[in-house]
Amino acid sequence: MQLFLISGLSGSGKSVAIKVLEDNNYYCVDNLPAELLPSLMDNLHQAGNTRVAVSIDIRSGSSVQQLPHYIKQLEQQGIDVHLFFLTAQTDTLVKRFSETRRRHPLSNTKFIEFDPDLANLTLLECVQRERELLTEISSIGHHIDTSELNPNALRAWIKEFLNLDRARITLLFQSFGFKHGIPLDADLVFDVRCLPNPHYDPLLRPLTGRDEAVIRLLENTPNAQKMLHDIRTFVENWLPCFIADNRNYLTVAIGCTGGQHRSVYLAEKLAQHFSTQQVLLRHRELVLNN
Repeated sequence: MQLFLISGLSGSGKSVAIKVLEDNNYYCVDNLPAELLPSLMDNLHQAGNTRVAVSIDIRSGSSVQQLPHYIKQLEQQGIDVHLFFLTAQTDTLVKRFSETRRRHPLSNTKFIEFDPDLANLTLLECVQRERELLTEISSIGHHIDTSELNPNALRAWIKEFLNLDRARITLLFQSFGFKHGIPLDADLVFDVRCLPNPHYDPLLRPLTGRDEAVIRLLENTPNAQKMLHDIRTFVENWLPCFIADNRNYLTVAIGCTGGQHRSVYLAEKLAQHFSTQQVLLRHRELVLNN
């Protein structure tokens, strides 16, 4: 029996993720109180459902903090459990709530009755408080930072994860631009802004690190090749330790200024080198701009 748990911060895209799973023939339950998860799985198992997706988050109240305990309990029963934790930058979440004019869940009456101090919190403070309350859950799930993702990109990324062999570790190489912020889902971050920037060449500026002219430039740049070698060696040397730590995913983020040229080139080359592993490749700023 396989269970995908969707959790994370309010406004981070959990409803988009659960709908993707529903469209892929998972039996889906949204906003389940955490304490009901074991009995739900028992009932679904007896009914013959083998692919289940459940969304559990701060709307469960204080019981959501018991989710790690319930996950261990289900794993001991032989259920294949995977947790996606969706997150985003605080200013992004505040903007999304402001645009939709929806109330943050922590400002609802039932939470204020449980914790009277919540009555005086602003939207920004609600987001920060929710992040604190979900700290333990976030540490055991695979993070997806949706700050710079549109819904279509998030749908595509979730679909990629569904097709993976979850018995193997997945290496995820992601290029990004520092001017748009560091991805919150990164395990390792490498800064390659010290390399020559193709952006300053008018002929190369409209291209990306996947175009032949940019590739030729960087392949003929000794420091770019040394940087590639050093990152590749670092990942090779430490990958066995991450595997021994029972990691399902390792996200390696490569950042340059705008996320168009240098970081894209290096992420592509790293993905090619580790192709014997299970690899995913993302270009955050290319997704954002297309």
